[in-house]
Amino acid sequence: MTPEETIALCKQHTMYTWAKNSAVVPKVIDRAEGVYMYTSDGRRILDWNSQLMSVNIGHGHPKVLEAMKKQIDELLFVWPATATKPRAELGKLLSELVPGDINTFFFCLSGAEANENAIKAVRQYSGRFKILSRYRSFHGATNATMQLTGDPRRLANEPGAPGFIKVMDPWPYTWSWGKTDAEIVAANLTYLEELIQYEGPESIAAMWIETVTGTNGILPPPEGYLKGLRALLDKYGILLVCDEVMCGFGRTGKLFAFEHGDIVPDIVCMAKGLTSSYVPLGAMGVSDKIAAHFQENVFWGGLTHNSHCLGLATALANIRVLLDEGLVENAARLQGTMRSEMDRLAAKHPSCKGGRAIGLFGMMDVQRNSKGEPLVPYNGSHPAMAELSNFFWDNGLFTFVRWGSFMCNPPLCITEEQLLEGFEIIDRGLDITDRVFEA
Repeated sequence: MTPEETIALCKQHTMYTWAKNSAVVPKVIDRAEGVYMYTSDGRRILDWNSQLMSVNIGHGHPKVLEAMKKQIDELLFVWPATATKPRAELGKLLSELVPGDINTFFFCLSGAEANENAIKAVRQYSGRFKILSRYRSFHGATNATMQLTGDPRRLANEPGAPGFIKVMDPWPYTWSWGKTDAEIVAANLTYLEELIQYEGPESIAAMWIETVTGTNGILPPPEGYLKGLRALLDKYGILLVCDEVMCGFGRTGKLFAFEHGDIVPDIVCMAKGLTSSYVPLGAMGVSDKIAAHFQENVFWGGLTHNSHCLGLATALANIRVLLDEGLVENAARLQGTMRSEMDRLAAKHPSCKGGRAIGLFGMMDVQRNSKGEPLVPYNGSHPAMAELSNFFWDNGLFTFVRWGSFMCNPPLCITEEQLLEGFEIIDRGLDITDRVFEA
């Protein structure tokens, strides 16, 4: 089959995500290894986004592939009420790795499913119905998680499930609550407490956060925010759910992003880096008090592919690679290089407002003028950003350009030399947006 035939058949018989199918121009990828992908015409592309911020250990790691082949030869699928070796081993390993008293896990197939089941868990556990989440968030594309989500992808899926209340982030899109982290945290939490009182704290089951906001900005929380939020929610008996689907498993330079804030949530949701997307797997981890509740009360949730053996075995091998090869530490070490390169480009290119990174979780912003106004309004577009996106691909860099920003989320196995290779392409690409900068 030629690349043209592959594209034609994919477009004719399959649907693409978040897109009008007639406008999709798919790329044909033949293989991937380490931090690179290889196209059907032999081009090498640096994976600057770990696909969907998920291939944390890099592509095609032989130890993970070996573990997957071994599991295929042993046992693939049995019904969810069974006990299997990979289920036992992964549950035990996660209980040792996840901080605090999160020792019990529900396995599913994706981050959306992890969040979906956590919605059920917090409501069944608390007897309350309302759930708080933030506008600059994405929690999945199922019916309920679309309403949990704050970003514009929610809008086309409304009306949806009831009971979801949106709140402002500590980092609004074009302004801030104050000048210092302490001022920003104090203002946001004051506002949040007032909202809780308006909504009736006795009716609120939980608040959801992406510990580090992902596609809506790669936004690490201000210093003190996580502790302040934890204390505020505890005051009203509201559970805290940390969605670590994107920021977990070493992406931020710690195994879990909430470790940066010295807190432990009541529930943590994970996927993506759990298996580095070698196969689908998600998980909901719950605290001991929630686990104890479901020892004596039915958890009204279930999935055909709950605790699928291949996913669990893949996760075990993936986590061992992540830990044994020091990839979490590599993400922490290369944070400095990423930030210094971002600063260099901001100083060189007038259109580059700057960037931010925690570990190897980063984003750069493009500005319209010297006032720092975004080149693209919230949920908007600009021809220069489309041109920049095409330039990246044509010059061997794959990443996502969204509104007036672009992602910097390479696999955690990347070397400093490869990181600099990516920034060299970005450096040349920013000449495009410099041309539309309004002094």
